[in-house]
Amino acid sequence: MNLRDYLTWVILPMLSLSVILVAYRFFKGPRIVNRVIALDLLITIGIGIITIFSIQANQATFLDDAMILALIAFLGTVAFSYYLEKRKGND
Repeated sequence: MNLRDYLTWVILPMLSLSVILVAYRFFKGPRIVNRVIALDLLITIGIGIITIFSIQANQATFLDDAMILALIAFLGTVAFSYYLEKRKGND
């Protein structure tokens, strides 16, 4: 079994299953914190899928897109934690 077969038949189905489970938590989450964490995890899984596609297509330019997506996810998480901190100070 080579790397492409392993990525196609093992890793991608695991990532697909994790997308389904995390999407369920995103839509079902009882609080906003659960939804933000689920969204951050969905973006991280998306970065993994982009990386696998980049390896299979032998195109390193997709990794730039993955890094930009990671930066946006990080900034969104920081902004949300800043919002929570300000909201806690107003209570």
